[in-house]
Amino acid sequence: MHDTTAQTEKRVERFVRERVAPALERRHRALDVTAWEVPDEPVPFAEAVRQEFTPVAPGTPWSKPWGTTWFHVTGEIPAGWGGPEVALELVVDLGFSARQPGFQAEGLVHRPDGTVVKGVEPLNAAVPVGPGPVDLYIEAAANPDVGGHRFYLPTPLGDKRTAGSEPIYTLRRIDLVERDLTVDALLRDCWTLTGLLGELDRSLPRRAEILRALERMCDAVDPDRVAGTAAAGRAALADVLASPAHPSAHRVVAVGHAHIDSAWLWPTRETIRKCARTFSNVLALMDEYPDFVFACSSAQQYAWVKEHYPQLFERIRQRVAEGRFVPAGGMWVESDTNLPGGEALARQFVHGKGFFLREFGFEPDEVWLPDSFGYTAALPQIARAAGANSFLTQKISWNDTNRMPHHTFWWEGIDGTRIFTHFPPADTYNSDLSGADLARAQRQYAEKGLSNVSLLPFGFGDGGGGPTREMMEAAARTRSLEGSPALEVGTPRHFFDLAKASHPAPATWSGEMYLELHRGTYTSQARTKQGNRRGEHLLREAELWQATAAWRGLGSYPYEELDAAWRTVLLQQFHDILPGSSIAWVYQDAERGYAAVAAALEPLIDAAMRALAGAGEAPVLFNAAPVAAVGVPALGAAPGTVPAATAAVAEGSGWVLDNGVVRASFDAAGLLVSFVDLHAGRELVAEGEAAALLQVCRDLPNQWDAWDVDAHYRRHITELRAADAVEAGDDGLVVRRSFGESAFTQRFRLAEGARELDIETRVDWREREKLLKLAFPLAVHADRAASEIQFGHVQRPTHTNTSWDAARFETAAHRWVHVGEPDFGAAVANDSTYGHDITRRWGADGSVFTLVRQSLLRAPRFPDPHADQGEQVLRSALRAAPTVLAALDTGYRLNLPLRAVTGGGPVAPLVTVSSPAVVVEAVKLAEDRSGDLVVRLYEARGGRARTRIEVSEPFARAWTTDLLERDPAEVGNTAVRSASWAAGEPVQITFRPFEIVTLRVRRAG
Repeated sequence: MHDTTAQTEKRVERFVRERVAPALERRHRALDVTAWEVPDEPVPFAEAVRQEFTPVAPGTPWSKPWGTTWFHVTGEIPAGWGGPEVALELVVDLGFSARQPGFQAEGLVHRPDGTVVKGVEPLNAAVPVGPGPVDLYIEAAANPDVGGHRFYLPTPLGDKRTAGSEPIYTLRRIDLVERDLTVDALLRDCWTLTGLLGELDRSLPRRAEILRALERMCDAVDPDRVAGTAAAGRAALADVLASPAHPSAHRVVAVGHAHIDSAWLWPTRETIRKCARTFSNVLALMDEYPDFVFACSSAQQYAWVKEHYPQLFERIRQRVAEGRFVPAGGMWVESDTNLPGGEALARQFVHGKGFFLREFGFEPDEVWLPDSFGYTAALPQIARAAGANSFLTQKISWNDTNRMPHHTFWWEGIDGTRIFTHFPPADTYNSDLSGADLARAQRQYAEKGLSNVSLLPFGFGDGGGGPTREMMEAAARTRSLEGSPALEVGTPRHFFDLAKASHPAPATWSGEMYLELHRGTYTSQARTKQGNRRGEHLLREAELWQATAAWRGLGSYPYEELDAAWRTVLLQQFHDILPGSSIAWVYQDAERGYAAVAAALEPLIDAAMRALAGAGEAPVLFNAAPVAAVGVPALGAAPGTVPAATAAVAEGSGWVLDNGVVRASFDAAGLLVSFVDLHAGRELVAEGEAAALLQVCRDLPNQWDAWDVDAHYRRHITELRAADAVEAGDDGLVVRRSFGESAFTQRFRLAEGARELDIETRVDWREREKLLKLAFPLAVHADRAASEIQFGHVQRPTHTNTSWDAARFETAAHRWVHVGEPDFGAAVANDSTYGHDITRRWGADGSVFTLVRQSLLRAPRFPDPHADQGEQVLRSALRAAPTVLAALDTGYRLNLPLRAVTGGGPVAPLVTVSSPAVVVEAVKLAEDRSGDLVVRLYEARGGRARTRIEVSEPFARAWTTDLLERDPAEVGNTAVRSASWAAGEPVQITFRPFEIVTLRVRRAG
């Protein structure tokens, strides 16, 4: 008579845990271990093995946080050990906790000649050995578990200087082990079946069948002689494991994967070692499982391995050639997509795909961004222009309000370009191929009845580690198993081929894929965001002026210096660096990186400008913006001086700045209470309100400190209306305010002839868990707002009619936002602020106005308890702007101010366009170093625009290319226009709305 179902389940669980699992190791023996602790930063293998190693035993503490200890393991394999039924292994426990791999101690195993064997992780701690004596070195990293299970408590562990000096791990074991292969297989059988059991409805006969088979297994295995009876236990399970999947079962393509954050709760120096550990694990697994393939994105990580582990890189190169180690995604890093500028997002593909093509002759067909915090509506066009045809994400499953309605669909960008997109229904990119993950994929797949295949990335990720043999054993057992989806291990391209064939007419999602979570990432770590914005614009200037000089025979183009600067900026756009969600160490590195970029580029910019200006002592103004400024042409230079500021004049109890174009009025407390466009006769500031108003908000996220801003902050706002001092002068108006321990200085400046009011906000920020906003209540009735994104803008509702609108309460914008009525509007621009909220409000008389607020600073406590603290300078601008092109004009000029040098006269632009709606985003020389000129342009208004493009130097040929500067016809990229012009022909293009065009020009002669 059978036990009850509940009793049987308990019996099976305990029997496997307490009887079968302990029998996995037939015998084990401790080996001889000596150690050397690295005094400071990690050292190469060759240096480590020259040091003096001293004996250590289990129970010995080792290494302070972020420290490294090298263990030397030696010993003989005892006579009689080994054989066909066992595997000989070194089993290492560095002091692992129950937390998943990647968030604690890790090790990398080397042979005495320095070759890498594999990594050791908490759930992947075995190293194959034999034949012959054991002689191995383990580089053990004492990485602290910075977050633990709580992502909100301040910790000193994220900064090497405050992390402490006491050892944080204790060595538990380094043993030689005989692993019983039959017992291991029985454990895998049981794990697969109990996982499936937990997902099946209790009324199903299949569930009862599996449970009774597990019961028979318990009867067949002798608890006192598990090794000798494990085969009988497997036989009891054979029939239920052999029962095939139903023909209508969901089909899963499992892709080996290890999402390695290029920095997060560890610095980039540790990511380099994580890559070596993970990649060597993967290569070892390929030796054991011929059908195993592994997909890995981020060209930067391959480049690190090539530099630091060249032998390992060559092994990777071999597996790439075999099609088993698959470069995925095609980007330099898995970047954030909300915050990088348009050209930077393009260069992610230029540098990423360029590396893969040079090193492997391989071009990924997909974009692979499982973990980025939302996806810009510009990405479909950028991706297709870079030669990608498919897109994968996972993070949208984290939405806190609405659920995405599709898993396989077309994603349409702002220009109408579509890319085939998949969103794995298992809601994880770190699967272990458990019954729960597979059942979730089948249960949640939204396209049932239309398609029946989904992708499942498997392997330990975030901190790395990758797939394990246990996962491969699970894959083998669920290839075709009744009650489970059918599973095959494959590549991303194989999956997308299947998905496209099975679902030829998917639904379309139009516009951005906004993540309803992590909204604080638009604002956290202001210095890094400033460094990014400044780095992007410095690169624009350096490329523009150096290319102009090179084409005019005034110098050679500095390819190496520009590439190095780009690689720094692109790395730091990784989705846990630029968004502000990493430890303090990461931001110390980032700020040093941006300083190095500026130090490298400023001399290049200055040298090129001086060469172009020629000899002379006259002041010459250079304008790198794509819009003209005070008599200086776009992308050119002209004699002149920077316009002076309008003096502040007392009027009544306040002050006025009036340059004859606009008039700004301030009250006695220095609040901006009026801003009038004198030509239009329109007031920008809403009746009874004050603009450029500083607001301090309570900022206590529900869960993820640096990541999140939650809607309840709006109920706790303090407006800084009182002034400590107001100072009027020839250079404008200066207002000082204070709050808590923080001090604020606002400088209002109105240049002669200018349409915009410049606002500098200087803050000594000492608050904790506060959000600083700068508010602009605008006398504009707008039901939507335009926010600049890469190569265009998006329109978002200012109302909250739907749950989707309500969830979008904090949004990202680049240099400007615009709100307008049919014949009037306003622009609010910034020089490094990304977070905004834009809403409709009602005045005392019931009239509607639009409130635009910039999110300037935050003060989260985790993971960096000192985020945003100290001196900060942020710049904004307010302008009456009837169209988005006026907003674009202000945004570019705020971010690319005129530069002055002395010289002999004007400098004609190398490139000009005839349409104000067409913007020149980049002027550079070609990546292949041929000397060809490359010009990136886009339509900025959102309409069609016919323009003539002129190059001031003679050319032999001009033609359009993809982002990688290839002829679209030659590479079969139908997403990019293909056109060419011979010498003497006018280059005329009619741009589609928001279309990006890359033009390549070859010099004459």
